[in-house]
Amino acid sequence: MTTHADSQTYPETYYAGAYWGPRRESPEECAERAAAFLNMLATCDPLLANWNKIPKPRGRGRKTPLMPPDLPTLTEAFRRGVNREPGGPPIEHLGLTVSAYNDGTSQDHASVSMNCGSYEKHRSANVCVLSLPSKGEGAERILTASVLTKVTRSMALAWEPDWAVAMSHAHRDMNEGGDETDIWLGWVTYLSNHRGTVPPLPAPVRIEPVEDRGTLIILTPERFTVANPEHIALARRVRELLARAGLMRSEAQPTV
Repeated sequence: MTTHADSQTYPETYYAGAYWGPRRESPEECAERAAAFLNMLATCDPLLANWNKIPKPRGRGRKTPLMPPDLPTLTEAFRRGVNREPGGPPIEHLGLTVSAYNDGTSQDHASVSMNCGSYEKHRSANVCVLSLPSKGEGAERILTASVLTKVTRSMALAWEPDWAVAMSHAHRDMNEGGDETDIWLGWVTYLSNHRGTVPPLPAPVRIEPVEDRGTLIILTPERFTVANPEHIALARRVRELLARAGLMRSEAQPTV
């Protein structure tokens, strides 16, 4: 578990992730979702506007730019991204994976991993995880409520997940108020409408609809950090209210 003292010694790092259950999709369908996501991500910040495919095996092969998104290139990337044991046949039920990195320096480095099309019976069979820079000008721009709200909205619209979150690793590791089967409540959280209705929440929490698909919950207008006891107390209270409304348990997620 991460402590407050740890957070003061090591700066908090942040990420955004979208999670959804079994959904069988073709390489073409995964590519269309990825293209939509990358295009929307590019509007969030210049640092998130240029991506190169990480080759498989990692580190081998030529640089493959993914921006602007080209559907045939992305489709082939997902087709080649099928899971398999070395030298073995494709494991189709585990879906297709494409990973990419941006053109930033070590300080402004960001990466994204997109696993789509899995129909394994697991609550988070499919995931999209975006790592974010931890320091520098890019981090100062991106690690704000407004930009991370846009990032999470982009994930919700492109991937249609059960839930999505933008939060710090330190906050996730605290596992406030839940167990490993619960979803995480972050600085910014998206809940699909099929989970239920989000109840009224205390200030300064903001609630925003995402078209007719779900709801965004933004805990604080300033950067959420585990070093701030008021932030942790607020997160606990909001999680409690959402849990009481039946929104935080994994059982609320579809299995097909």
